[in-house]
Amino acid sequence: MIGAAGPWSDPVPSLGTRQGIVLAVDEINGAGGVRGRPLAVRWCDDSGTGMHAAVVAESLTADPAVVAVIGHITSTASLAAATVYDGHLVAVSSQATSPDLSGLSSWVFRVSGSDSITGDGLAAFALSRGARRAAVLYENDAYGRGLSRAFRRSFTAGAGTVVTIEPIPSQATTYEPYVTYLGRLAPDLVFVAGLQGSGVPLLREARRQHFTAPFLSGDGWSGVTADTAASEGVYVAVPFVASEPGAAVARFVAAFQARYHEAPADDGALAYDAVYLLAGAIRSAGATRSAIRSALASLTTARAYQGVTGPIAFDAAGDRAGRSFVVTRVHRGELQPWTR
Repeated sequence: MIGAAGPWSDPVPSLGTRQGIVLAVDEINGAGGVRGRPLAVRWCDDSGTGMHAAVVAESLTADPAVVAVIGHITSTASLAAATVYDGHLVAVSSQATSPDLSGLSSWVFRVSGSDSITGDGLAAFALSRGARRAAVLYENDAYGRGLSRAFRRSFTAGAGTVVTIEPIPSQATTYEPYVTYLGRLAPDLVFVAGLQGSGVPLLREARRQHFTAPFLSGDGWSGVTADTAASEGVYVAVPFVASEPGAAVARFVAAFQARYHEAPADDGALAYDAVYLLAGAIRSAGATRSAIRSALASLTTARAYQGVTGPIAFDAAGDRAGRSFVVTRVHRGELQPWTR
């Protein structure tokens, strides 16, 4: 049995992850299970908070039937749970991206990339597009601070100038003052470390004011495509996009669409990979907790697991090694890989 820890009662952050887990488990069991036994899941709701996550981690660790955990989804929950799992139970997070999670426990891994690595890569992308003056906006939480800090560090190291770095609210009556301020600064590019809840109204205000500098963000903005007009032309870095080439991606997308009648996003793909990753570890090394941990730790870039989100291997800190995102540009409400 594996545990699945996340804020399951809130479908906004968790639905895609749940769908990915269920699809993978059903496929595995339909093919005979793991070592001749069906793969079972114990679902535990952590409310996305540190306090609840620690309680959930203690419960899963104490359950001898649970050999590994998919989770947690949020960085806050993963950080709180990591020390509980340490030395006792493997946890594979599909979405936690905080740099503070790196190396916190040798029993915690993640198939999503660290914000530190993503921020570095996005700074390089911005510089490669000719941006020399960037404005940085961020939501004042673990995700926003970590991603914006990494971008700022790498952008300035590459001879770029950050003209302002400003915290923004996750919800606001209006984002007019922020866009007006950006207009006065006239940056080459605006980097935003936040979620779609603030991203959509921010973009709408930018369009209203005819602000023309390009916007760049991480996977927290994957949902801004909900507003087709406001998001047109925005650059978003995501771990997975359904239009990527490859037979494995095509099979997964077809299966997901047949099951849920919609295309998968990165959260579903990462969760799907996490389940298959654990199933493979159990199949090759056995169902003991220590054997599973050793099997995951042995995945290097030279012998990576080939997932639908690309090769999965881990460095010494439990972070995903190698490719962790693809830059996309929104066109007509779709994330399309940026190839120029």
